[in-house]
Order: sequence, then C-alpha cells, then structure tokens
Amino acid sequence: MKIVNHWLGKVMAVLGMGAAATQAVAQDMGMDETINAAVAPVSNAIASFIFYAVPVGGTSFPLIVGWLVVAGLVFTIYFGFIQFRGFGHAISLTKGDYSERPSKEPGETSHFQALTMALSGTVGLGNIAGVAVAISLGGPGATFWMILAGLLGMASKFTECILGVKYRQQHADGTVSGGPMYYLSQGLAEQGRVGLGRVLAVVFAICCIGGAIGGGNMFQANQAYSQVLGVTGGDDSFLNGLGWLFGLVMAVLVGAVIIGGASSIAKTTEKVVPFMAVLYVGAGLVILLINADKIGWAFGQIIEGAFTGAGVAGGVVGALIQGFKRAAFSNEAGIGSAAIAHSTVKTTEPVTEGYVALLEPFIDTVVICTMTALVIIITGSTSSGETGVALTSLAFGSAISWFPLLLALAVVLFAFSTMLSWFYYGFKAWTYLFGTGSGIVFKVFFLACVVAGASMNLGPVIDFSDSMIFIMALPNVIGLYFLMPVVKREVQKYQAKLASGEIRKLR
Repeated sequence: MKIVNHWLGKVMAVLGMGAAATQAVAQDMGMDETINAAVAPVSNAIASFIFYAVPVGGTSFPLIVGWLVVAGLVFTIYFGFIQFRGFGHAISLTKGDYSERPSKEPGETSHFQALTMALSGTVGLGNIAGVAVAISLGGPGATFWMILAGLLGMASKFTECILGVKYRQQHADGTVSGGPMYYLSQGLAEQGRVGLGRVLAVVFAICCIGGAIGGGNMFQANQAYSQVLGVTGGDDSFLNGLGWLFGLVMAVLVGAVIIGGASSIAKTTEKVVPFMAVLYVGAGLVILLINADKIGWAFGQIIEGAFTGAGVAGGVVGALIQGFKRAAFSNEAGIGSAAIAHSTVKTTEPVTEGYVALLEPFIDTVVICTMTALVIIITGSTSSGETGVALTSLAFGSAISWFPLLLALAVVLFAFSTMLSWFYYGFKAWTYLFGTGSGIVFKVFFLACVVAGASMNLGPVIDFSDSMIFIMALPNVIGLYFLMPVVKREVQKYQAKLASGEIRKLR
C-alpha cells in the first residue's frame, strides 16, 4: 500500500494537488467529492449555457445541435452536395491512387493514416452507448435522422479539413501543425479580421485542451475500466478497487505511442481503427445474419418512427432531435477537432484531404452507428428498460452469450484510440498557446489524467470537458462561414486540374 500511496502522490503532484489532496485520494478516494464540489458550480453554469435547450414538439432541443446541423446543411448546399458527388473520388484518394509511394510531398501521414487518426477520435462510446440512448428516447425513427445528420456532417468535415491543410504550418523537422487555431487566425487575418481571428483561435485552443483532458481522456479511461470491471465480475472482479492500476497500464500504452508524435499515432491508429471497426461491425453483422428475416422489418420501423410519430419522446420531433443529437455528438462534424489530424497529411493539394474527410462521418455515423441501431431494434432489446451501453451489451448478448466480451474489448480499443487522437488535438492546441518548448508539460499532465480518470469518479469534471468540446463549435463554425469562399476557390482550382489531367491517377 505504501508503494501505491507513493505513486498516487506523484500523480497528484503532477496534477498540482498538495499533500492533503494526496492523503484524501489514498484514503478511499475521498478527493472525488472535494473535486466534484469545487468544479460543479462552474461545470453546471457552462453546461447550462452550451447545452441550452428550447422546447420543441414536447421535448427539448439543444441549440448547439441545431448550430451544427444547420452548418452541415449550409455547406451541403453551398458546395453542391459534395458528399455525394465526391464520394468515389474520396475512396480513390484514400486508397492512394493519386499518391506516390513513398510520398515526397510535405506532411507526416498518408491519406489513409490521417483518416484513421481522425476516426479514432470520433469512433467510440458514442457509437455504442449514445445510439442506444437515442433509440431509447426517440424510438427506432431516431436512426433515420441520425443518418441524415451524418450525411450533412460530411460537408462540414470537407470544409474544415481543406482549411486545416491550407493554413497549416510546416516546421523545420518535417512536422506540421494545423487545425482551426491556424485557419481562424490566418484565414480571417487575410480578410482583414485580425482581431476576430485571434480571439476565435484562442477560444478554440483553450476549449480544445479542456476537451482533450476530460472527454478525450479521463472519461475514456473511466468507461473502459467500468466495462472491463463489468465483464470480469463487477464487485467481485479481481480489478475492483484497482482502477489506478488499469489507468497506469493504459497510460503506459498511450505514452509509448505519443512519444513518437503524429507519425507514431497514425501508424498505431491505422492498425487499431480497422481492427476495432471490423471486430464491432463484424459482430453486428453476425447478429443481423442470424436475424436476416427481420432486417426488412427493422428498416420499416426506422422509417415509420421517423415520419409517423412512433418516437417515444415527442413523436416525430423527438425522433428527429435524438437522431440529430447523437450524430452531432458522435462524428463531431463542425467541432473542428478532426481538422487537426487531417492537417498532417502528405499533400500539396488541400482539397484532397477535404475529399478524404468526407468518409469520416459516413463511417462513424452512417455505418457504425446504424449497425448499432439495427442490432438493438432487431433483437427487440428496446423493451428491456435498459439504456446506454447496457442496452447495446444486452442486444449483442441476446444473440451469442459471449458477445458482450467482444463489446468490452471494443470499448477498451475505442477508448485507447480516442485518447491517442485527443492527446494530439490537445497537444497542438497547447503548443499553439504556449509554444513547442512547453509540450512536455502537457504530455506528463495528460498521462497523469489517464490514471486519475480510471480511478476517480469525476462527474462534473467530465461534464465540464464535454462542454469544452462543444464550445469549440462556436468559433469554428463562425470562421467556416467567413472562409467558405476560400474553400470554394480551392475546390474550383483542384477540379480544373483534374479536368485538364494535371492531376491524374498514378495507378
């Protein structure tokens, strides 16, 4: 126990807590309540602002969700439904059909690696637990609106990722820094909006750091530990009370990857993301095949619920709101985070990564979230009274008893990959504000928070970080509206090069 207390003392020292705090943690983790009490007032105030909801059709509609969905609709129309017209080209670019091997272009990752790096930050518990919540509250019809919002989000990702590459900074060592911090400050400066651009960039960076520490780190570690605890016996599990040890193992694994920077993260995610997607979607497909005779019926329930008021909360409006909310929370289109990952791509043509980014919401929401929804609907698990990850686990277990073990493994992989990407997002935001020389401070703090997240119950802290993530959408989307014409000019130049043959397939 002395070793544990000594180690916890080191972690708390990194977190900036004194001896009293360390002692409280060592004694039944009593510091949880202290931290919650201190953070709760601030967390509640910010959350009530950013998730402010208005009554619509008998249910509540968060305005931030409308902000993101409207942005997706605007970009969809402005760029001529690019998510449909450019889908085939996006696949070709991701396959590397237009890239040399090895690429001699500036950047750190291939198109595929940049895509998986961004996907690792969005594919996660939202696809497993969040979809179940949406169906529980909005009925099967929520799935239809979730898919629609995912399709609209593709245009948002297209817009922000082109800007991310266009305004990225290339460093002497070959690394790059990009994302909303740079296109907000530099892009708006080109339009004479220097002050506005700087303010929006700083607000985005601060919120990105907060979101990376909480929602992209502590929440992930906490939920992964909870799932492993659940499938190994719950209160009787050998891991019960050893959240710090689980967190330490996760921190070591995360640390081993992030020490190598973006290229190391990308090399890891290009292996982990396809594996976990195949694992999860594969299990879902097995269940669908077992219940193949119900697939048509399930789609009928989705359409009926979307348009005839079968949704549990508020009929059609309830289904629409729950579907839009889950899509926005899952794929993060319009948040701006993914643009940081996509900015690492090896290319001299910013538009190429915009096309590749189209695939991200499609895979995250249209494929994986829809798979979850179909499994829940087909297995009839919605009548169980369960919600969240428990509902998804019940649905998977109803087909094959040991499938919840696969689900637990998927949760751990999702959590691990999400922490990798959100570390990178937070790191780039940190170095934007404080310079590259301070990067080691963020690395140590981030890894300490992995351990703390797995071993502590910090509800208000997580609520605060979730708010930070969605506040990022406010400065980001404002900037995107101003910079839409810049993106359109880039797209027109790129399409002219394709038409003339200046850019052509190499294989």
